[in-house]
Amino acid sequence: MNETKRRNILLVGIILGLFFAALDQTIVGTALPRIIGDLGGLNILTWVTTAYLLTSTTVVPIAGKLGDLFGRRSIYIIGISLFMIGSALCGTSQNMTQLIIFRGIQGLGGGILIPFAMIVIGDIFPPHQRGKWQGVIGAVFGFSSIIGPTVGGWIVDHTTWRYVFYINLPVGILAAVAIYIGLHGEKRRKDKVVIDYAGTGTLIVGIVSLLLGLSLGGKDYPWGSWQIIALLSTAVVFIVTFVFIEKNASEPILSLDLFKNKVFVVTNMVGFLMGIGMMGSLMFLPLYLQGVIGVSATSSGNIMIPMMMAMMTTSMLGGRIVAKVNFRSLFVAGMSIMAVGFYLLSTLTMYSTELNAVAGIVVIGLGMGLVMPTLTIAVQSAFSADLRGVATSATQFFRSIGGTLGVTILGVVMNHRSLQSLNQNFFPVVEKVPGLSTGPFSSLLAKMHADPGGSFNVLLSPAAIKQIPLQLQQIMFPPLKLALADSIHLVFLVAVGVMILGVTVSLFMGKSKLDKTSDPQSTTSHDPLHESIGPCVVLDVVNP
Repeated sequence: MNETKRRNILLVGIILGLFFAALDQTIVGTALPRIIGDLGGLNILTWVTTAYLLTSTTVVPIAGKLGDLFGRRSIYIIGISLFMIGSALCGTSQNMTQLIIFRGIQGLGGGILIPFAMIVIGDIFPPHQRGKWQGVIGAVFGFSSIIGPTVGGWIVDHTTWRYVFYINLPVGILAAVAIYIGLHGEKRRKDKVVIDYAGTGTLIVGIVSLLLGLSLGGKDYPWGSWQIIALLSTAVVFIVTFVFIEKNASEPILSLDLFKNKVFVVTNMVGFLMGIGMMGSLMFLPLYLQGVIGVSATSSGNIMIPMMMAMMTTSMLGGRIVAKVNFRSLFVAGMSIMAVGFYLLSTLTMYSTELNAVAGIVVIGLGMGLVMPTLTIAVQSAFSADLRGVATSATQFFRSIGGTLGVTILGVVMNHRSLQSLNQNFFPVVEKVPGLSTGPFSSLLAKMHADPGGSFNVLLSPAAIKQIPLQLQQIMFPPLKLALADSIHLVFLVAVGVMILGVTVSLFMGKSKLDKTSDPQSTTSHDPLHESIGPCVVLDVVNP
């Protein structure tokens, strides 16, 4: 089989693998109500997502390094296999606990599939072609996010929720076969491979503790509780230990020398900040739409479609123009556009319309599309092939950590502001209503006083709304919506500040740009990183 045909087969496998991994992130959400109806476990529902997040984020840098050590094909196939095994087990779940465990297994595979698509694209295409294909990857990711809820809804309505997971199996088999064939002939390291077990172990414990602390803090446990303090303290201890171990490791899982490269540092800082912004738009805009404007959950999800379409458009465009301008220009442009989008969202009030929200979210999507492919291309341009796996995976890793931290930071901002706004705009109004403090709804008011942040739940539950008389709704809901809109307004203003910080960080990128005439992948490189890591892993199909 000639190299061109093998490369085309490989591309089919990459796109299929990326498609069903990205699709799973949105298709499952649509099926969750039906899953709860069948399995129960509403009180641990969030762990269906948290388990996937924990394992997929933690495995990313480890998988990238293993790909550099043992070759792309074996680790890629392992990732697909884990994802399919997890999917099959999820479909057989008999209770919510089983589903959560199996989602964790699925996340191990998902944490390999998405970054490896970007890594292999960097392997098989020369620098001047990578931009176009990284743009295609962004478009595939966006397309799968758009159709995920629709496909999930159709499956649940016409078959059973279990097929939401089973649908991954035939697609995964095709992707595995295509990748196995496409990466045939991959050159492997012949020297003895040393695995950094100590670094791997401390990294896993540190990151899992950090993510758990950030995910549970302020929701399941107060920030000052011993559980959250213990988790965050454990994270600090193990991450610091990880840093000391990596300084002396012969094959570090995440070489600290990577951070000596300005392109690597600036790019990942931009990705980290963009991750905060992405979660800001995806988590808090639906809350505004459902709680303030009063649209259904389905409609609020559909409003994200224009953002994904905008992101797909500029992702393709950014991938093509990255060879013509420096990385700094694209980062500055993308983060500036996102800042404008968040500013537009910050102007939303309780009287705004869905169209006002769509305008802001589309602008954010346009900015995201310029930044996302550039993150990968910039990092891949800075390192030889023996470091491409771990360097590329790092961009996904830091963006994921940014997203998790973003939910926490913006959530704290919202909770703090909502408490102020409720005390100022809501409680003084409802407490003047005759008989409310002693009537049938006194328990509701007492509950709102005990948990001010949970006061907004009544706006998000159609069943709860129906139980409140229309006359009382007319008194309670306007100040409650005003408080919610005011809280989310501050969240989006903080997001504007984060994006402006991203613009500032981008300026330190210098004039680095894509070198269309060379690719830093030679095994004879004199790069000190190359010397410290060892011989590179390359493919026979690198230069088609």
